[in-house]
Amino acid sequence: MPPNTQPRENYIDWIRILAFLLLIFFHCSMPFVSFNWEIKNPEHSVFLDRLIIWLHQWRLPLLFFISGVGVSFSLRKRSVLTFFGERVVRLFIPLLFAMFFTIPSQVYFEWLQKGKAEEGYWNFYPSVWDMVPYPEGSLTWSHMWFVVYLFVFTILLLPVFALFKVKFINALRQKTDSFFTSPVFNLLPAALFMVYYFWLYVRWPEQGSLLDDWFVFTSSITFYFLGFYLADLPSFWATCQQYRRYFLITSLVCASVLFWKYYWPVKLPRQQDTSLYVYGILDGLHIWAIILTVIGYARQYLNFSNRWLSYLNPAVYPFYILHQTVIVAFGYYIVQWNSPILLKLIALIAVCFITIFSLYHFLIRPFVVTRILFGLKARQSAKPV
Repeated sequence: MPPNTQPRENYIDWIRILAFLLLIFFHCSMPFVSFNWEIKNPEHSVFLDRLIIWLHQWRLPLLFFISGVGVSFSLRKRSVLTFFGERVVRLFIPLLFAMFFTIPSQVYFEWLQKGKAEEGYWNFYPSVWDMVPYPEGSLTWSHMWFVVYLFVFTILLLPVFALFKVKFINALRQKTDSFFTSPVFNLLPAALFMVYYFWLYVRWPEQGSLLDDWFVFTSSITFYFLGFYLADLPSFWATCQQYRRYFLITSLVCASVLFWKYYWPVKLPRQQDTSLYVYGILDGLHIWAIILTVIGYARQYLNFSNRWLSYLNPAVYPFYILHQTVIVAFGYYIVQWNSPILLKLIALIAVCFITIFSLYHFLIRPFVVTRILFGLKARQSAKPV
């Protein structure tokens, strides 16, 4: 289906929604794993350690890819300058609001658990305005690093987006469509991520800090660009659907070896050796194959709209902005219970969803100011956003 004539790809919206819901489960699990996070349970679960390592490989690449697809869809109806102006409003304003008004409570509860802060949030809060970056100070973008990266990627790729508005350049892109009738060509971009593992993974471990995070930065902007580039190539999407079982088997085979060698012992490569090269080949293919699998099955079974999609699609961004703050705040008290990890995890997930739904439905969705502060369009739409 050529651009500007195709119907709305509802399965893309479903992927986005499900990916963000998975993110909530992911962060609700973080107090109960051995990896560093804002608040910690006294004991951790080895099972969750293994599950979290696996989810962490592909959850954000999938979101960056889908974000790139969204850029292409948006530019079908807008000029590049209009698109950028909207991104400033919907990315930069919510980022600043979150950094100064929602995220500080995460630092407060973290410091409270570590004994670095005293009881009383309002005694702590003025420290945010000292403008001292975390961890020495209390100003941080925390989980909103994803939004920071999206905003920076948008600025860096703006000339590229403009270039593809030129009919001749876009026509050249369309000529590559026929390559993606083959499942092998659909898998070929995985080679890029293998190279990133070889060159960057050990030297630049994941930071979320933008300036010294070259492995995550380079791979993420590549996922973002691939989403943009492939969005208007019909053969890519049709091949994902047609060969979805092939991509599923590929991802399962890779995941099986990765679990056996790396995830089960909870031990990822830390040196530039043979183990890293094996890991890079398997994980690069594994991540990309999962993305193709998700696309294929979503296109087959989720290409429909209903009232849940209409409600949840615009809700995703406010949910993302709020979720970690809510998890940290309630988690601080839940981890103090004398209860099994499973019960604490279920309670935290339930409280998180109830709180976020309530805040979104009653305080964010109805009002223009809060809609803008949380990245929504100023006016509600009866159609999926």
